[in-house]
Amino acid sequence: MDLKTITYLVVGATFLLYIGIAIWARAGTTKEFYVAGGGVHPIANGMATAADWMSAASFISMAGLIAFMGYGGSVFLMGWTGGYVLLALLLAPYLRKFGKFTVPEFVGERFYSKTARVVAVACLIIASVTYVIGQMKGVGVAFGRFLEVDYSTGLGIGMCIVFIYAVMGGMKGITYTQIAQYCVLILAYTIPAVFISLQLTGHALPQIGLGSTMTGTDVYLLDRLDQVVTELGFSEYTTHVRGDTLNMFVYTMSLMIGTAGLPHVIIRFFTVPKVRDARTSAGWALVFIAILYTTAPAVAAMARLNLMDTVNPASGQHLVYDERPAWFKNWETTGLLGFDDKNADGQIQYTSSAETNELKVDRDIMVLANPEIAKLPNWVIALVAAGGLAAALSTAAGLLLAISSAISHDLIKGVINPNISEKKELLSSRIAMAVAIGVAGYLGLNPPGFAAGTVALAFGLAASSIFPALMMGIFSKGINKEGAIAGMIAGISITLFYVFQHKGILFVADWTYLQSWGSNWFLGIEPNAFGAIGALFNFIVAFAVSKVTAETPQEVKDLVEHVRVPAGAGSAQDH
Repeated sequence: MDLKTITYLVVGATFLLYIGIAIWARAGTTKEFYVAGGGVHPIANGMATAADWMSAASFISMAGLIAFMGYGGSVFLMGWTGGYVLLALLLAPYLRKFGKFTVPEFVGERFYSKTARVVAVACLIIASVTYVIGQMKGVGVAFGRFLEVDYSTGLGIGMCIVFIYAVMGGMKGITYTQIAQYCVLILAYTIPAVFISLQLTGHALPQIGLGSTMTGTDVYLLDRLDQVVTELGFSEYTTHVRGDTLNMFVYTMSLMIGTAGLPHVIIRFFTVPKVRDARTSAGWALVFIAILYTTAPAVAAMARLNLMDTVNPASGQHLVYDERPAWFKNWETTGLLGFDDKNADGQIQYTSSAETNELKVDRDIMVLANPEIAKLPNWVIALVAAGGLAAALSTAAGLLLAISSAISHDLIKGVINPNISEKKELLSSRIAMAVAIGVAGYLGLNPPGFAAGTVALAFGLAASSIFPALMMGIFSKGINKEGAIAGMIAGISITLFYVFQHKGILFVADWTYLQSWGSNWFLGIEPNAFGAIGALFNFIVAFAVSKVTAETPQEVKDLVEHVRVPAGAGSAQDH
């Protein structure tokens, strides 16, 4: 059976599964729509959280980034994983104990201000919309290659699937769909990795294969990769760092605290029955996430080596364009792989020099193309397509729910019409979800220049606005409404200003080229890493404004103590 037919069958079967779950898990109340009724089992919630968390960026883009950045790509592994630990330890249990539906609702009640709630909604929407653009690209890329439809058609199909299970089921439908999507995406990620690790090293576990010798030789895989890339003028794979130490540190911090401030992940911890269950589900989610995140470095290195060995079959030799393999032709049709014969010799020159390099490789194809490059069976390739779509759709649904909840629950019910009936609120939630899907689809087709190439910006925006507000709301009784509002506005404003100042070079992947622009950067910090600096401004402004304005009311201080301290454990110390 040919690849296209198998892919249609595999992807179609997963879509039918998602729709079936949506029909079964249709939300009938606002509590079911926002937090799945609050009764999800911790292990099930951990699996759903992992799917929500591991977006197209994790499944498709992360290994591609590491493949071309080498050691410097560890900022994504450290930042995203470390941020999840921060979320699990510092935020999730306390927010679950607070017992509300959304992040802006917590901000509004903790800082006793509808204005604070509205500002939190604005920050949430800006960060979530920026993030969802990346998921839409992932859907379009996967559909475009494997189902052989154009990008816009693929994106439209993905929007329809999300519309069915997200609008119908809300968080309840999304939760159980994400459990199925996790199973699909983790199998799709690990099975090809096992095949390729066996091919290259003889070890079934990719994590072990990455540090092993290649089959039939005494040469370690990473040593071979270092040799291949340096021969072509690229930086050594195992030592290359993006920028200086400060930039790498701030980039990692921005990803960490941005991760901990992402609202679509935070609301997952509102779906379990008890505070203890929030901690348990966080632990299980980390286990489920680690399966993919410990595999990603091996996938990255092996994909890069396979690509290099295909294009440069031996030292000093180059692939003849007319003899290019089928996978090369397949990906050329997507526009994500291209050849420009600059010297008209009919051979593909792949080098580090922009003047002589003739091969354009979009980093997002590395995971999706890797099974084809390694000549794996068609069913494995089809499974990877289904996994990429599952990763993109699961996160897109979570983000869209966070956006629609902010609009219907926080703006309409919380500010505009507090007396709205539950039936009308549920209807407004579904309408808001439908509108959000439409806007996300439009931005996926027409991505703004400042957000088209990365999701790192979304983490920076969440880091500079939402995370500090949550941390101060939980751990500092002295921060008042004026301080919180001023801090959020200052944090996100300075981050957006810095990004727009450098938007022309924000998404250039070649660090050498970036350095030529870096003289204009604050302390050499690139725009994608600036979220941590924005967060610092948020904290400073919030504390400064709180010092010169009215003290936090006593009932709010009591609320903070109730959230932070377990029953019977004594009182928290004032801060």
